[in-house]
Amino acid sequence: MSLREQLCEYGRRAVELGLVIGTSGNLSVREGDRVAVTPSGVALDRLTPELCPVVDTDGYLLEGELQPSSETPMHLAVYAATGAQAVVHTHSVFGTVVATTMTELPPVHYNALLLGGVVKVAEYATYGTDELAANVRAALDGKQAALMANHGGVTVGATLEQAFEATRLLEWLCEVYVRGLSVRKPAILTDEQLAAVVERALNPPRFPRRPA
Repeated sequence: MSLREQLCEYGRRAVELGLVIGTSGNLSVREGDRVAVTPSGVALDRLTPELCPVVDTDGYLLEGELQPSSETPMHLAVYAATGAQAVVHTHSVFGTVVATTMTELPPVHYNALLLGGVVKVAEYATYGTDELAANVRAALDGKQAALMANHGGVTVGATLEQAFEATRLLEWLCEVYVRGLSVRKPAILTDEQLAAVVERALNPPRFPRRPA
């Protein structure tokens, strides 16, 4: 599947799962020095491969008639600072709630470790600016996900599938936290508890066969 075809597939899934609304949100996937990115002003469930522009890592348009997403500088900044090969940015409901009320998403579930633990909220800056790109890059340091103050979320991965699954997990963690607040203040896992999860993952239990 080509890079542009991947954008169409995961763009549709983002809309189907309610992770974006209207023409909000954007995705990109990289191969070498080429980055396919969703175009500006087109709903993600209406994409066709030829609508998706391709830029180089310096931001020069290589293919396509439409302009790339206004958030392309943020995507390129992430690629320049990490080994990521894909970036997903959404305006999901619970992620945006946390991004408008918190400075970080604490680890309410051990699966937060899959995103790097505590998810930081990048300081607010106008969308599409170099300032926002720098803030997101800082918040993603050593992580697979970050939230953007009063904006939404962003995740990275070695593939677009991996980045998209990180987005789904980020939204689930945010929903657990927000819904938990309606009952009482959620318990937060300690560093020791998280370390124990890592240890268990590295040394899983073994289940021998019953002797004949």
